[in-house]
Amino acid sequence: MTDLKDVAKTVLHYLCVVLVSPALVGYWLTAFAFGRNRALEGWSQAFAPLPGLPGVYLRRAFLSFVLARCHRTAEVHFGTLFSQAGAVLDENVYVGPNCHLGLVYLEKDVLLAAGVHVPSGGKTHFIDDPEVPIRNQGGIRSLVTIGEGAWVASGSVVLADVGKGTVVGAGSVVTKPLPDHVVAAGVPAKVIRSRSEHQSDRITGST
Repeated sequence: MTDLKDVAKTVLHYLCVVLVSPALVGYWLTAFAFGRNRALEGWSQAFAPLPGLPGVYLRRAFLSFVLARCHRTAEVHFGTLFSQAGAVLDENVYVGPNCHLGLVYLEKDVLLAAGVHVPSGGKTHFIDDPEVPIRNQGGIRSLVTIGEGAWVASGSVVLADVGKGTVVGAGSVVTKPLPDHVVAAGVPAKVIRSRSEHQSDRITGST
């Protein structure tokens, strides 16, 4: 039964690739004229409002050709936007609704709940000179890695790497790298405990 389901999913994936092929042509023409990142911003907005399971399959078919890597088991849900073509989504990644993702590497089995923002690091805009508009001061985009099996709960902002198996509590702001297998929360996010410590109080969120 599992083999049949896998075959059906594979067939459906390639059918969706055919369906999104006109959009892929449009994307590559836009990328040729304005660059891949600018093209991705616009076309991810076009696919973001597609609802339900059909939307998941169509977004995945499109993203598998325009991101650095998007595994065919990754799920990207309603309202999620991408801004950097260098983003990577590994096997069994789940991205909840209304997320905003920049230059990010989501390793295998990562869960992002609704409304998680992962811009391209914490220095996308320099602010050192108060006499110069911030938009004219430049910035640096850096890859943010969220480690295998990590869970980032709703409404969090992630500006630095998150370790494997780590849980980030809802509404947190990650400004410094977090180690593996811990629970962290707050603004800025701080380690509360190791996941190996058993406590009755749990960080809660939803995917």
